[in-house]
Amino acid sequence: MNAPDKIARNLKLPTKAGKLENFTLSAPRDFPAKPSHAFTRIAYSAAHVVADPFAPNNPWLDCNIDWEASMRYRRYLWELGLGVAEAMDTAQRGMGMDWPTSLELIKRSIAESKHVKGAFLASGAGTDHLAVEDAKSVDDVIRAYEEQVEAIEAAGGKIILMASRALVKVAKGPDDYHKVYDRILAQVKEPVVIHWLGEMFDPALAGYWGSTDHMKAMDTAVEAISRNAAKVDGVKVSLLDRTKEIAMRRRLPKGVRMYTGDDFNYAELIAGDSEGYSDALLGIFDAIAPAASAALDALAAGDRKKFDAILEPTVPLSRHIFQAPTRFYKTGVVFMSYLNGLQDHFVMVGGQQSTRSLPHLAELFRLADAAGLLRDPDLACARMKSVLAVHGVGA
Repeated sequence: MNAPDKIARNLKLPTKAGKLENFTLSAPRDFPAKPSHAFTRIAYSAAHVVADPFAPNNPWLDCNIDWEASMRYRRYLWELGLGVAEAMDTAQRGMGMDWPTSLELIKRSIAESKHVKGAFLASGAGTDHLAVEDAKSVDDVIRAYEEQVEAIEAAGGKIILMASRALVKVAKGPDDYHKVYDRILAQVKEPVVIHWLGEMFDPALAGYWGSTDHMKAMDTAVEAISRNAAKVDGVKVSLLDRTKEIAMRRRLPKGVRMYTGDDFNYAELIAGDSEGYSDALLGIFDAIAPAASAALDALAAGDRKKFDAILEPTVPLSRHIFQAPTRFYKTGVVFMSYLNGLQDHFVMVGGQQSTRSLPHLAELFRLADAAGLLRDPDLACARMKSVLAVHGVGA
């Protein structure tokens, strides 16, 4: 890997103080196009969708996807050795992507994966086609989960069992969570990944597992997993709290994996400690895919120092992208894809490109440069200048 060298690519970027300052890009890091070792961690990247900017729709209401560009992006992730976690919150599930479009995405990704050697993916099954206000009972939630699980399994997909807003509404306590998870896990064809998505990602999920106290909620989650351990591949925890993830990791039944969903502390959680490590299912891997692949390759080769040297510079970028309100992190993920030429535009489903400010995007640009993740500085500079121009900033 080459150390970044300074080259003359300049532009003016806004600061938080509302001023403009000169900025010079660095040369990108030379990340390999493919890994050279089999990874010692299972690593999924939750993948974003590429919107169709030419659809004559209502951008805040309609959901139109550029299928070719979205599949091309998934091939890019697979070729880097990463799995795809499909139709998750990174794909704007619940924030613009409806269930019919999500199912179409899942079917297309499953078909696409068959043409890429070594490709693997798992897909989100939830209850989002059941409007929260229409959920009247736990049985309504069970039927909604069953419908999505059946559809994904019929397409040949592996399940990621997503958290349910409707379940939060109707559940009266931990016993209702056990009823739902016992029923659904008894029916699945192969072990699933359970996703505990914290309220920082989706405020409607506050109190999941029957308590707003995460440690009490953890008791219920661990019990639900232990009761159905043969049907659980692992659990993804997205609480942005390393101590809680480690505590839960140490309580899981033998053979059940912890997939880190901590976009603040993923580097140390994946590296692990004397008592274990976390595998990965991360939204940030979409934005830092080349670095993630190179770091996992180094770890597989037994080079912890190189692993740290690659991933540590990405952590400030990730913490910025996932800063509160965390649910708007998708904007940063898509912006990274645009800057790196992996899609032709900065347009999102539901008009979500507007959820982050220009100073936020400018700081993202600086941090991506510091991590060596702007793979074509000339293109990145030109595209950043285009975004600046839309906001009234001259070159």
